[in-house]
Amino acid sequence: MSLPPSSVRCIALAGPTASGKSAASLAIARRWPVEIISVDSALVYRGMDIGTAKPTPAEQAEVPHHLIDIRDPLDAYSAAAFVSDATRLIGEIQARGRTPVLVGGTMLYFKALLQGMDDMPQADAAVRERIDARARDQGWPALHAELVQVDPATAARLSPNDSQRIQRALEVFEVSGQPISALHTGHASPHQSPLKPQHLISLEPDHRAWLHGRIAQRFDAMLADGLVAEVQRLRARGDLHIDLPSMRCVGYRQTWELLDAAGAAPLSPAQLAELRERGLAATRQLAKRQLTWLRSMPQRRVIACDAPEAPALVLESVRALLEG
Repeated sequence: MSLPPSSVRCIALAGPTASGKSAASLAIARRWPVEIISVDSALVYRGMDIGTAKPTPAEQAEVPHHLIDIRDPLDAYSAAAFVSDATRLIGEIQARGRTPVLVGGTMLYFKALLQGMDDMPQADAAVRERIDARARDQGWPALHAELVQVDPATAARLSPNDSQRIQRALEVFEVSGQPISALHTGHASPHQSPLKPQHLISLEPDHRAWLHGRIAQRFDAMLADGLVAEVQRLRARGDLHIDLPSMRCVGYRQTWELLDAAGAAPLSPAQLAELRERGLAATRQLAKRQLTWLRSMPQRRVIACDAPEAPALVLESVRALLEG
């Protein structure tokens, strides 16, 4: 099916984890000539399939998916890299006469694509490794206390255990000599986004309990499908550690920590129960942060993902954008 002329050349489908984005994107692909660009900081990693709810090989064969399995878990992938890759892919997909559909829940990536980015120092692997080594020796709360001294504004909004953001803030200070709060000006370099905020469809629940139920169902399915074994395989490589961005992903971090506690022994029923509770708590917190960001986007098109008619409403919104 070909598309009529339209001013809408790129659309997006966002929402918190477990809101039904993947199923909705496949439904869109069955009706219109589209290609999917993943907006997910976990799906970029190879060998991390179960805990990321990665689209199956059959689903990926049904419609072209991009930005999945493009990094080894040892490597980092930044918002800047995403913007570069997504912008290139959007142009390539449009040149093929198809519509790019950006699908995911990594809101930092959406923000960077829509608004551009402040000019930040590039990541420095050597500096990060020194910070990680100190964290392993002293703990992240100690490094948070250090951040209080050099960048109190940033430290005030971070948990003492927010390893990823503490690491980045200390790295920026060491590389640039300036606190990251001074560089977050809100005035990004000139940026022409290929995506308009009004072309973002947002799946948001009217009832938080519905989403929490979906999160529990999905995490239980991950455990049944072998999440623990997947993390064990990653640990067995010998070159990965818990402070890598890939291993900080929800589900992987909690599993890694409990495997550390278990040592060589298999996880006990009590430890598996603890893993479930910790994984659910972390996922619910992730969903809360995702919803907070989405609600800061007044131009988005909101669909109640817990409504029975949600799948039809998604298709109708896409039709209005592409054919209206």
